[in-house]
Amino acid sequence: MPDGGAGTDPAALLALTAEIVACRRCPRLVAWRELVAREKVARFRDEEYWGRPLPGFGDADGRILIIGLAPAAHGGNRTGRVFTGDASGDFLWPALYRAGLADRPVSRRADDGLALTDVYIAAAVRCAPPANKPTILERDTCAPFLVREMALLASVRVVLALGAFGWDAALRAMAGAGQVAGPGGKPRFGHGAEARVGPYVLVGSYHPSQQNTFTGRLTATMFDAVIARAVELARTKAAARRPE
Repeated sequence: MPDGGAGTDPAALLALTAEIVACRRCPRLVAWRELVAREKVARFRDEEYWGRPLPGFGDADGRILIIGLAPAAHGGNRTGRVFTGDASGDFLWPALYRAGLADRPVSRRADDGLALTDVYIAAAVRCAPPANKPTILERDTCAPFLVREMALLASVRVVLALGAFGWDAALRAMAGAGQVAGPGGKPRFGHGAEARVGPYVLVGSYHPSQQNTFTGRLTATMFDAVIARAVELARTKAAARRPE
């Protein structure tokens, strides 16, 4: 475990994972994810789709938590793992590999053996939403899962939020656990923005979506830098916690 803390309870995290995967609380999302899984698209017509909510993935004792928006209809909703099988994941995984946080630069399916070190990844909304846009009600219905997940991930000290949606979801989850930012109001999102919230440092990054990566708004160099900053902060906070 990275910093010698109490550690994550594997049984509790496994139970939460099972609850997430079985969730059917949002009728629109349930209908959409299952429709996509039945109808598929031509290039994946021979594959069996996951078609359920996505739990978090990674090193349960990691010091860094990455929060994205939601699974892609033919990405995570197909493969069963967050950020897997879509263009955003194709940008994310090589960056984590370059940073030494992943053992390979690609993620294919939930059973491909990929391993992460010191990082855990979750989505703010666990089901693929139509047009990649969950409603406010769907967002709020799913939010308690992230609150509970963060409470179980005992070693997390740095939260890397991908996009403004991830940033807001992280702040809401922290507030749900009684952790709020200091004076000055709600911290503003931006690429490279940082905010200290209770025991966490929240770091912002533009989302690695095609609309950002294809336009050059987010480059590999920019993404590498913000991930390196998250790693630096995690190590610094862990060192500060260790007794001399």
